[in-house]
Amino acid sequence: MTQSIINDATYWRSFEENKVTHSVAHYLMAIDQLHSDLGYARVTDVAGRLGISRGAASIALSQLKERGLVSEDPNRFLLLTEEGRRLARSVEHNFVLLACFFENILGVSSDAARADACKMEHLLSEESSEALVRFLQVIFSNRKWVKELIAQVNVHGALCSKDGSCPLCEPLGECLMPPDAIEECPLSQSIYNVSASASRKDVKK
Repeated sequence: MTQSIINDATYWRSFEENKVTHSVAHYLMAIDQLHSDLGYARVTDVAGRLGISRGAASIALSQLKERGLVSEDPNRFLLLTEEGRRLARSVEHNFVLLACFFENILGVSSDAARADACKMEHLLSEESSEALVRFLQVIFSNRKWVKELIAQVNVHGALCSKDGSCPLCEPLGECLMPPDAIEECPLSQSIYNVSASASRKDVKK
């Protein structure tokens, strides 16, 4: 396992540079879904599907046209460009993939799985998406694995064993338990004591 995982400025900058925002993703998917359901998509249809005003939809769609993700036919029906369609399908794919992972592997409730998948669907990299597909293929190739995995997850739950040994946290040197469990975690306390001791020495200097 990777040692010392640090979330530095590199990653939040890449988040800001992400090609598709949550809003853009849902505009593209709305157009894609309307074409599947109705055979066409108008500004009013997109607004209704997203539960927003026609004016707000019109402004957003104008920006998507400028970016080359949406176009119009002679009758002013909305169309996805090749790139817009690719992005919409990619986000839709990631949503199903993540929801499946959260619900069927991690045992998260259906509502929470779908809500979290919706938050992450447009941010997942192609590399991670493909890796998750491979992982799920292996897991679902043997249903017995799935049952045993979920059973083990339910046994361990989210609580720290509090005996000082943890296959997840020890290799990283950092407690990854939920906030309410960290206070009683021996590893966390050890790190805190070392850090506090170093701080006191710095003050004395």
